[in-house]
Amino acid sequence: MRHVQRVLDRVGLLQLDSVNVVARSHRLPLFSRLGPYDDDLLRRAAERPPRRLVEYWAHEASLVPPATHRLLRWRMARAADEAWGRYRRILAERPRLLDEVLGAVREGGAMTAAQLTAHLHPGVPRSSAGSWMVPPTEAVLAGPARDVKAAAEQLFWSGELTAAGRTAQFERRYDLPERVLPPEVAGAPDPDEADAVRGLVEIAGRSLGVATEAHLRDYFRLRPDASRRAVDELVEAGVLAPVTVRGWARPALLHRDAAFPRRVAGRALLSPFDSLVFERSRTEALFGVRLRLEIYVPAARRVHGYYVLPLLLDGELVARVDLKADRAGRVLRVQAAWAEPWAPAHAAEELAGELRSMAAWLDLDDVAVTGPGDLAPALREALRAT
Repeated sequence: MRHVQRVLDRVGLLQLDSVNVVARSHRLPLFSRLGPYDDDLLRRAAERPPRRLVEYWAHEASLVPPATHRLLRWRMARAADEAWGRYRRILAERPRLLDEVLGAVREGGAMTAAQLTAHLHPGVPRSSAGSWMVPPTEAVLAGPARDVKAAAEQLFWSGELTAAGRTAQFERRYDLPERVLPPEVAGAPDPDEADAVRGLVEIAGRSLGVATEAHLRDYFRLRPDASRRAVDELVEAGVLAPVTVRGWARPALLHRDAAFPRRVAGRALLSPFDSLVFERSRTEALFGVRLRLEIYVPAARRVHGYYVLPLLLDGELVARVDLKADRAGRVLRVQAAWAEPWAPAHAAEELAGELRSMAAWLDLDDVAVTGPGDLAPALREALRAT
């Protein structure tokens, strides 16, 4: 758990995403940095007291330390003013439903949206819900189920409810903040918004090391004016230092705790939602690689694949692979494998070793190259050799 905590302290957040073609996105950053860790450690950190992680809208839906959750209360306070679509309709047309949902959780404990619907509307059949984050259509979630889900999500957004964890189907289990957050966080006064934003920018700076103001702002999806003001204050305080990065068009900022290693060695497969690469312009500026999430691109128009993980090798992104965990066949399938122009000759061998490690961590028996790509033949040979 000390190793897990060290990673959490460094990255500041773990982005959540429903896609499970390899593994849930929040599980992968720890594997990238620790190797095949015990997955129960992450569950303990996020679902058992004293919690080291709680869920909220940070960089999209994310797991953050409880202290960071407190820094986002200004965002919760704006939930009613910034509500849109079905949330605004619930606030305007069915305000009593919010009280009913909140009361049901207070009395009955942590519940999913489906359980809340069953509790408040006995006899209503459970419909197949939409995705965990994208609003379901009227046809998918109709009537009471749709409204209860919207009410629960609005209460989560406003901070009146939080998440006690996720089910195996990735449904959020709503609960009261005082039953989830550590007492010293739940009972702490709300920080001033300017102080909170400054704290978030500092976390981003510490996590990124070197970044432009836009990169820092993106980490917690902050507004430009608030982010720029926080950066100026952190520069004045000596926390961030203006620097010039060769090849970058915009001024950069260096966090005072950034390390300056003489040599960078090691390898890691990175989730496309990893905080090292989720700000695509920074990824391109640092590594010369343009990453694109092609999940929502029609199959015929994809360039590299559906769920593509780049390979970080000795400080450079040298390859990318489209992976799928075939759990029924117990095989990690490489649906495409591509090398960057600067990839070293041993890139396929290093990638094969990392894929073997990932397959074992996922409790799969083998790795199979089943798709195209300029690196696919060499990777197939490297896998045979291991």
